[in-house]
Amino acid sequence: MKIIKYFFEFTIVISLFCVFKIIGLKNSSNLGGVIGKFFGPFFRSKSIITANIKLGLGNINEKEEKEIVNGMWSNIGRTFAEYVFLKDFKFNRVDFDHIKIIGSDYLNEIKKLNEPVVFFSGHFANFELMAMELEKSGIKTAAIYRPLNNLFLNPVMEYLRMKYICPNQIPKGRAGMRQVINRVKDGYSIALMVDQRVGEGPRINLFNKPAQTTTIPAQLALKYNCKLVPISLKRIKDVEFEMTVHQPYAIEKTGNDDQDIKNITLKINQIIEKMIIENPKQWLWSHNRWK
Repeated sequence: MKIIKYFFEFTIVISLFCVFKIIGLKNSSNLGGVIGKFFGPFFRSKSIITANIKLGLGNINEKEEKEIVNGMWSNIGRTFAEYVFLKDFKFNRVDFDHIKIIGSDYLNEIKKLNEPVVFFSGHFANFELMAMELEKSGIKTAAIYRPLNNLFLNPVMEYLRMKYICPNQIPKGRAGMRQVINRVKDGYSIALMVDQRVGEGPRINLFNKPAQTTTIPAQLALKYNCKLVPISLKRIKDVEFEMTVHQPYAIEKTGNDDQDIKNITLKINQIIEKMIIENPKQWLWSHNRWK
């Protein structure tokens, strides 16, 4: 039964991709935003989204909550539509400056030192642009991604990611972790999103509530002395973006690795919290983060 469902989803997605390709980037992004706001609520629990917003932002009024939810679905729809145009983003084949990089001096310094770092962010704006822009800046980068459950769509997304985002794509999981270590040893920096729940790992506070959180950045920082580099992404207008590279920072070691991992991961979550508060309409509130 799942195979039929997956094939049906695949057919719809490919059909939409064809339409997007015909009508162009800006029109596709706008249409994707409308599709996201209309159909998104049918695929995710409204109660989970509302509970997550209240947990993260407190008791906001109904109007603000509605604006955040609509903004989230619109951004998801836009990001979906923009997959067709990753090639244009990659090779700057658009007739406008689609992304502004703030903190490029930090990128230049990282490239100059030629030492692996760990770039981390969350699912904001078009999150795929992070690894793409790092790769375009000349930094040897490997990106960690979560494979889709849909066995028909996953190969398509993997192809797009490897060809136009970052050729060094590493799937999440134990086998992927071995690849991560090998890449770091080869001098590659690692880029990943740290804001989704993982099946393994400690429960670290996010907005003062424990949530299973990836410890990959902490492990790499402890074992290989990698600096950690937060990156925030924001959709400024339609298909125009802003990517802020924050100051790289080194972690503090106490000799107690287990406690250090928890402390490092807590600080990462606190940084993500600030990004969410600053840009709530473009974060993925629909994910059951505190399950």
